[in-house]
Amino acid sequence: MAATTVTRFAPSPTGRLHLGHAHSALLGWRLARESGGRFLLRIEDIDPVRCRPEFTAGILEDLAWLGLDWDGPVRVQSEHLPDYRATLERLSGMELLYPCFCTRADIAREVAAIGHAPHGPDGLLYPGTCRRLGATERAERIAAGQPYALRLDMAAALRRAPRPLSFLEVGRGRLRCDPARFGDVVLARKDIPASYHLCVTRDDALQGVSLVTRAADLLPATDLHRLLQSLLGWKAPRYRHHPLLLGADGRRLSKRDNAPTLAALREAGHGPAAVRAMAEGAARG
Repeated sequence: MAATTVTRFAPSPTGRLHLGHAHSALLGWRLARESGGRFLLRIEDIDPVRCRPEFTAGILEDLAWLGLDWDGPVRVQSEHLPDYRATLERLSGMELLYPCFCTRADIAREVAAIGHAPHGPDGLLYPGTCRRLGATERAERIAAGQPYALRLDMAAALRRAPRPLSFLEVGRGRLRCDPARFGDVVLARKDIPASYHLCVTRDDALQGVSLVTRAADLLPATDLHRLLQSLLGWKAPRYRHHPLLLGADGRRLSKRDNAPTLAALREAGHGPAAVRAMAEGAARG
């Protein structure tokens, strides 16, 4: 592995870290350190409702307690909103975005009228209602202050992007992409100024990340990320998606299911070496 390998750990501060996070952080940290490269830490806190400063502080505390260090300053996404706004403006200038005024209830009614509910990796596919609005109606709704999201016109994006798209998955070789299965994905909303997909792709390019290590549940998202990279002229990193860690009940470890946090394990008397072994052992199991 080249000495220029750059990896990153990019948690969202919506709770304390658990063993699944520890495994992911350890993997990226080891691959960077063993290659003589760099390990970056990024806080993905774009969602102002779910993200809290005390959880950011907890992440830093937990990683330091585990013995993980990182290179350079921590990138906090909420401090770089102009970067994401500029990216949205670039896509808009390419005529690849459109405002969507539909609420979730509107979309549900539209889907019910169609008679079937196609789904993609992020859930229910948008039926394209606002894509069909004329420029005058769009402008009038915006001028009237009607809230809207910004959606990617997937058909237009695919016409513009070189095909076929693919990415290099470590251990599996080159995999073909199918971003169309995401449909007209939301890239910004009124309450969240930029989506995960846009922010993570922008930051990986800006920070020179050459190897993305993350959990297998994000493997499908790579198709969409490769599309954005291609449209915006950003170099594609390699990827390594690791298996999800499971609890004793066979379910994936997650904040939502109250997985034991590193802080709780520490309070129970487990040391850093023991917790690191737990994370690695659970991954092998």
